[in-house]
Amino acid sequence: MCLAPCAVRHFDMNILDELKQGKIILSDGALGTLLQARGMEPGECPELWSITHRKDLTEIAEEYLNAGSEIITTNSFGGSRIKLMQYGLGDRAIELNQVAASICRDVAGNLKHVAGSVGPTGKMLMMGDISEAELFDSFCEQAGALEKGGADIIIVETMSALDEAILAVKAARESTRCTVIVTMTFSKDMKGEYFTMMGVSPAEMVISMKEAGAHIVGSNCGNGIEDMTGIVKAIRVVDNKIPVIIQANAGTPQYIDGKTVFRESPGLMASFVPELIKAGTNIIGGCCGTTPEHIREMAKVLERE
Repeated sequence: MCLAPCAVRHFDMNILDELKQGKIILSDGALGTLLQARGMEPGECPELWSITHRKDLTEIAEEYLNAGSEIITTNSFGGSRIKLMQYGLGDRAIELNQVAASICRDVAGNLKHVAGSVGPTGKMLMMGDISEAELFDSFCEQAGALEKGGADIIIVETMSALDEAILAVKAARESTRCTVIVTMTFSKDMKGEYFTMMGVSPAEMVISMKEAGAHIVGSNCGNGIEDMTGIVKAIRVVDNKIPVIIQANAGTPQYIDGKTVFRESPGLMASFVPELIKAGTNIIGGCCGTTPEHIREMAKVLERE
């Protein structure tokens, strides 16, 4: 059962009100990419860095704000109790999520948004890995802790399965007063159509996520920014009103000399921003491989729009 929603609001202006005014909002970019650049080793628990490397997380948040981001995302993508159990940290889920959100809120103050990141658990309902009740309660716990730490948005991101995404969205709606965003990761098939690895289309996502209670839908990861326009168009075929968020990778990842490399430059990514806006995107940012410089170039384009 979900905990009662936190009575304290951490941000006076709801992002939905800004979107209703027609504003295009700029979010931040990759976090994992920057943590790796600061020395995070493969196999480390990223969420623990909020405790052990608070200064690094603070500096990254500041870099994105200085680049023009209006939404700062927490270091909590794998912060569910279920996911943290892999590191023996399940019992610290509330602590780690709350601290992650507090870091961002301390940097953002009351002028910018803080999005509490909620990622997949790695468990599959259809395979009997976990029960709906266990999954739901874990998402409730995480979302509640993120709001208590200072998040005014919960972003359920990088999802591929409808059942897990639905439970995460419902949990966020029931356990917080936050605006709820959900993004899924799509790939283009041989016919030029988009599906998640679990076979979910953008249209199916929109219909299901709206029914679950999501305020904002969209896509992240998986694609470079050029392919994201097609996803936005597919969303707009079934709904031309719900706000859409796009957070693309800096190109398709390539494995070179033992490292994952993303080759889309800040300028190249920024050049597609007008096209995304024309297609119907309301919030734009970055995912894997993007940096504050990518966001800075996007901000320059938005200033000219």
